[in-house]
Amino acid sequence: MLRHAISPTGSFSQVPNHLIRHPRLSADALRLLLWQLSLPADARDSLSRTAEKAGLGKCAFLRAKRQLKAEGLVHEWRMQGERGRWETVQLVSGVPLSAEEAIAVRDGGPRAEPAGAAPAAGEPTRPEVGRHPGEDPGGNTSNPPAPPEPGGGDDEAAQFVAGISELDSRLRIPRAMVAELVGRVREWFAHGHTAHSLWQCIRRQLPGRTGWIERPGGLLRYVLAEIQPAPPVVRAAPEARAASVSRVARMRECEGERHVQATLFLPVGDEELCGRCRA
Repeated sequence: MLRHAISPTGSFSQVPNHLIRHPRLSADALRLLLWQLSLPADARDSLSRTAEKAGLGKCAFLRAKRQLKAEGLVHEWRMQGERGRWETVQLVSGVPLSAEEAIAVRDGGPRAEPAGAAPAAGEPTRPEVGRHPGEDPGGNTSNPPAPPEPGGGDDEAAQFVAGISELDSRLRIPRAMVAELVGRVREWFAHGHTAHSLWQCIRRQLPGRTGWIERPGGLLRYVLAEIQPAPPVVRAAPEARAASVSRVARMRECEGERHVQATLFLPVGDEELCGRCRA
């Protein structure tokens, strides 16, 4: 492969190779992240504003944001300001941060280093130019892929555990506990629970949306230890069920600052605020 690259003399950003070659970030997620990292230190553009400037649509933005949060590169909190108004605080990082490290950076603590950032032994070697790694380096990266689940890990229980952090960003499960929690979720499903009813049981045990969860894995283990009776299943007519699913699929979360909890509304057009916030 031939390469012709001219190093810029100004107005450029240094990007770590582990971000450019990240095996689990899409092009949209990488573009969103690099755009944010290239902004001046005093810039206050939100991720949604950056997505608009970068030409990302709503679905592409949400998918990219979900990937960045899953990799620990984006953290956000719903916090109450000095005048009592609620606001969303976002943190974008060039290295993966745990929830504790992100809070330390947010509160002005010491900046975290990338996991495994100890210098390598021996003399530095000349980098190979123009080559793409043949395969995911696995254990050599600070973000190793999750271990495969027993029995394939492709069932509904594994999908529920994998997506639980999307329901509540505080529930970042340690990789070592994933297999155990998948097994417990399977037991709940075997007793008649659905993903919706199980999430409702978990949500009732969580602190308020602004409360900090120190050990999310331990909390989920405690909540799932005792299986509760499954709610009765009410079967609706096919037409009513299809209409209900279609209506829910078109709803979106209000991005206003008036709500203590997440609030869904049915938009008429492309508005991002519910009627109460618009008024």
